Amino acid sequence: MVIDATEFEAASLSPLFLWVKIIEQFFNVTWRARHNTSMPDHSLTFLWSLSVSIKDFGALLGSLGVKGLADSFGRRNSILIVNALSMLGACLMFVSKVSESFEVLIIGRLIFGLFCGLVMSLNPLYIQEVSPTELRGAFATLNQVSFASGILLGMYLVLPFCPESPRYLLINRGKEEQAETGNSDKVLNELKQIKEEAARTQSGVTIRQFLMKQSYRQPIILVLIINLGSQLSGFNAIINYSTKMFYKSGFQEAKYLTLGVGAVNVTFTVVAFFLVERAGRRKLLLTGFLSLALCNLLMTIIDSILHIVPDLRSLQVLVVFFLISAYEVGPGPISWFIGAELFDQQSRPIAMAFTSMLNWGGKFLLALLYPSLLVLFLSALTTLSIVIHLQEGWLTPVLAGLSVYRF
Repeated sequence: MVIDATEFEAASLSPLFLWVKIIEQFFNVTWRARHNTSMPDHSLTFLWSLSVSIKDFGALLGSLGVKGLADSFGRRNSILIVNALSMLGACLMFVSKVSESFEVLIIGRLIFGLFCGLVMSLNPLYIQEVSPTELRGAFATLNQVSFASGILLGMYLVLPFCPESPRYLLINRGKEEQAETGNSDKVLNELKQIKEEAARTQSGVTIRQFLMKQSYRQPIILVLIINLGSQLSGFNAIINYSTKMFYKSGFQEAKYLTLGVGAVNVTFTVVAFFLVERAGRRKLLLTGFLSLALCNLLMTIIDSILHIVPDLRSLQVLVVFFLISAYEVGPGPISWFIGAELFDQQSRPIAMAFTSMLNWGGKFLLALLYPSLLVLFLSALTTLSIVIHLQEGWLTPVLAGLSVYRF
């Protein structure tokens, strides 16, 4: 088992999302000091979107290096190596205030994103290869718990003393003696299975072979559907813009509700740890996606009538919490480690890189484009509403209730 010091994929406890007003003020102050004028609203929206999404873009780039690192340095050593990126990115973000440069903040986010893209694939890969077969799903989910809670101690104190992946040592490096870490029947049986897998595994898999090989097509489609469904679930929009959403709904202390979102996130990741082996992946995925669809429908309805019944804002918070819990019990953790379970040893690093690219690519596009698309969407609705009401002879267009997720 590995406990890691990484930012959870959704960054639900990240100050960037929790202290949105402070960071926007930092952007405005820096801009005014340079140009002696306030930052235009469209520039502030773009800069905020870029700050949110640049980490995901860096993670997308980082995922491209998973196979090279994992096969060259081993699973455990690669995780230790990429933590240098974490420290560098954190240092740059720390000094951005002193240097009065939001560019430094954005670069720090980019470098930290490189770290996230690498480690979010390397960790499940390592855990899948060192965990007992009957507990692999649970341990992979426990890895998500450490992401969500931000545990730092384990990465630097525990991981250096953990063994390298026996599958990597035996299949990739041919070091049978180092792969054999005990003499119990369970260890010997596991070693026998690894040898059988090594016997039927080809020496190496290229990206072209990975995409074209017939036996990989169904697992690729499954990984694609699960990860795209995860990205389109509404979870990332809620996480990235929950503070703004709660402010819009009339909550003056929205930051505490955002902390509540983070607490629910961690809690139900722990719940998933106990359910994943008992309920199975398929049942948790189906239940999770159906619950997410219901939550999105309720969110749309509540947001549409919130101006009429303001008291529904409390129900809106409950729906947000339920959406977070539905995501973390099923699609959230499973989407990250399912690729490691569906592919053989040689194709597993490529599969994890593919999974990471789907996740981080989707997050990047959603985080970058969502605010701008929302503005365009609301503008189009406003124009359409005016035209309709003018045609009907109304003097005053009624625009309330048309927006969906007015974050």
